[in-house]
Amino acid sequence: MPRCPRCGQFVFLDELGCRHCDAPLGYHPPSLSYQLADSAGIEIDGERWFPCGNRAWGCNWLVDESAGTGRCFSCSTSRRLPPQSDTVAWEKLADAGVAKRRLMVQLFELGLPITPYYEQEGGLGFDLLSSLSENAPVMIGHANGIITIDLAETLDARREALRVSLGEPYRTMLGHFRHEIGHYYQRVLLTTDALWDECRALFGDERASYREALDRHYSVGAPEGWRTSFISEYATMHPWEDFAECFAHYLHIRNTLATAAAAGMVLDASRVSGIVDHDIVPDADYTQETTEQMLHDWEWVSLFFNRVNRAMGQRDLYPFELSQPVHAKLDFIHRLVTPYSPTR
Repeated sequence: MPRCPRCGQFVFLDELGCRHCDAPLGYHPPSLSYQLADSAGIEIDGERWFPCGNRAWGCNWLVDESAGTGRCFSCSTSRRLPPQSDTVAWEKLADAGVAKRRLMVQLFELGLPITPYYEQEGGLGFDLLSSLSENAPVMIGHANGIITIDLAETLDARREALRVSLGEPYRTMLGHFRHEIGHYYQRVLLTTDALWDECRALFGDERASYREALDRHYSVGAPEGWRTSFISEYATMHPWEDFAECFAHYLHIRNTLATAAAAGMVLDASRVSGIVDHDIVPDADYTQETTEQMLHDWEWVSLFFNRVNRAMGQRDLYPFELSQPVHAKLDFIHRLVTPYSPTR
């Protein structure tokens, strides 16, 4: 959990300034920390860093002087954007940028490789467009490293209407980013035939027709009893979607547990007698832990957060059931991700 470099108070990842001491903040990706944002630049480890050129649109990252661009790494991966004359779309772009940078920070924390689209064919890039200003609907998806996001879904009413019409228990902008990045990393992390064979044994053969699977899913829906093997109804559509859904949930779980750990959260068994039989202490980094340990902790931590949400009259924070086949899928992803961790 980042802190203000001036007063040491906790600050959120999307803040431009410290709410406690009014210090102007700039996020420094290499150190995963906040620095003081100075328009004249700030020297960090022998390099000069400046506020991103999109700071007026809410970007709080810093950009290295040697980058040759006024845009930070996160903003530079945006391949297509709405026309700047569309100020409404750009306001939504600022909202979506918060979720995109949160995704990026977690990828950095996990040590996962990111090669941008302008450096390599098939590299990571984002088309951030709005179906409210395009001549055709913007389809959220992934193709050859490029993730397309519909900025119109930053509108709560629109996103909620889609969630209800599609029968989804959960739909957020961050969820879209995490799901689509799962498609990207399936190509990046599965580097051997043995890994592909194991992946197909767990998720199914991704070479099956996607168009046929899509038509089937939206005509007849998920198969009966899908909860015994899948994390969501959408995961049943095609092996690609099953992997991406599980990857997104892996990121949900890791990030929420890390946040709970950074806040010092402990579920004290002596104070909740009959619910847990020993203390539950979330870990900030499960790299050295088994998937089962991570999911054991998550079971109790998510139960706590669900109860808090219900106390506020909200839906469950995590309205999903994790069956043993889903545990195995999450374990596969855990074993794909952890070798890249900087702590190993």
